[in-house]
Amino acid sequence: MRHGGEEIQVAGAGPAGLAAAITLARAGRRVVVHEARGSVGGRFNGDLQGLENWSTRQDVLAWLRALGLTTDFDHVPHRRGTVYDAWGGAHPVRASAPLFYMVERGPGPRTIDSALLAQARALGVEVRLGSRLDRVSGPAILATGPKAADAIAVGYHFETDLPDGFWGICDNRLAPGGYAYLLIMGGRGTVKTCMFRDFHRSRHYVARTVAAFERLVGLRMVNPRPHGGVGNFHIPDRALSGRHPVAGEQAGFQDTLWGFGMRPALWSGVWAARSLLEGRDYDRDWRRAWGGWLLGSVVNRMVYHYMGNRGMRWCLSRLDAGVDARMLLYRHYRATPLRRLLGPLARRWWRGRRDDQPCFDPECRCLWCRCGTS
Repeated sequence: MRHGGEEIQVAGAGPAGLAAAITLARAGRRVVVHEARGSVGGRFNGDLQGLENWSTRQDVLAWLRALGLTTDFDHVPHRRGTVYDAWGGAHPVRASAPLFYMVERGPGPRTIDSALLAQARALGVEVRLGSRLDRVSGPAILATGPKAADAIAVGYHFETDLPDGFWGICDNRLAPGGYAYLLIMGGRGTVKTCMFRDFHRSRHYVARTVAAFERLVGLRMVNPRPHGGVGNFHIPDRALSGRHPVAGEQAGFQDTLWGFGMRPALWSGVWAARSLLEGRDYDRDWRRAWGGWLLGSVVNRMVYHYMGNRGMRWCLSRLDAGVDARMLLYRHYRATPLRRLLGPLARRWWRGRRDDQPCFDPECRCLWCRCGTS
């Protein structure tokens, strides 16, 4: 799949698309990135999120640098936090190394999106904001984001005098099938309910979530601004559209249990670019590197779904003994024999909300192809 000196098009300026563009530009290729929105990270716009640090034993910041990606963005490490069960019981979260780094998303001056954009432009990448790429000719990487809503995260951004930290609640009465969370960084906060069903009652669940954090944590919001986003989780049979690699959430690469998607997005962008540069088999590479992790997340989601509030309280009780939460999560995403055995059942159970039909036509030029058959 080598393409000589041809200009390479990238659809989408999220983490996956920008990581792909940076990798291509570092190899001396001419790259044009098309972003339909008027800014990078436009669908998040100040959202606080976690750049998780348990997928690999290597720290995620060192992992980013090894991929050739910048770490010049605000990031706050978190080793400790609190998760509450449905009865208000507090379970301390402790880790020997950062469990995740809190970052800001959107077009702000110190966000991860702006940092990746600056790195891409410094390497000569042309980024066209407000440009929707509907069809492609020649080499391209597709990274346009989620195709459907398998989960939604709804709540508020706000200012606050609370100290930096993170708190979560596992309670189906606040977040059906999911969890509620509160993140604070530098006087700004995000509070949300992450729901996997019953979307039409989201206002009801957001109100319950805010009330719960007011009661449990003393949440105080100043200038609250409503915000919501969607998540799409999928293990593709094939992460190619025609001959074009598909990266990030457009391919479905995201943690199906908790919704952490930046790491698989960044990794898939880099390896989509390498597949063009080096003639690598992109499907083989992502399956070897992330296939087991993705499968583990789907199995974990199925188990979480059936546990209910009492089962979740039992699981959270394991944290009370001071277990290292980072290593606990690391182990729970491994492709163990049991998870491999449960994998086919979990994949059938988790069909998502789209009928993914990969296109095998090498001449296909559609970005969200629906002309192919599997």
